[in-house]
Amino acid sequence: MEFNHIGLNCKDPIAIEKYYTKHFGFTRGRVIPLGEDNQLVFLKGPGVYLEIFKTGDDRPMSSPEKDGYGYVGTRHLAFKVDDVDAVLASMGADAKVTLGPLDFSAFIPGWKTVWVADPEGNIVEISQGYVDQENPPPLV
Repeated sequence: MEFNHIGLNCKDPIAIEKYYTKHFGFTRGRVIPLGEDNQLVFLKGPGVYLEIFKTGDDRPMSSPEKDGYGYVGTRHLAFKVDDVDAVLASMGADAKVTLGPLDFSAFIPGWKTVWVADPEGNIVEISQGYVDQENPPPLV
């Protein structure tokens, strides 16, 4: 089994597509015309696709803050990079930081993370230095 994609509903799919292609290396994998100036776009990224859906509906609550909503559901998208500070610098004004950068070196040497909001308020984690635990405890 292999993880494949995350579907995002958005009011402005072009803005979302530009954001993820510019800052996270996504490219168009497929475009499916849906009629009436609407299309479904699959953005191919590093090991995952983003499936971009246009919606006319507004978010039923305020946009998430910090590292995402705290209730059951998807909290945020996350990308592993070599250098958080360099990515933030390259994003410029598009880096709408919601939390951090935070240093988690007390847990993993070199682990640093920041959370930003995409153009529609979805939270995106940008992290460097995370590595798996050598022998994590088994699920009981």
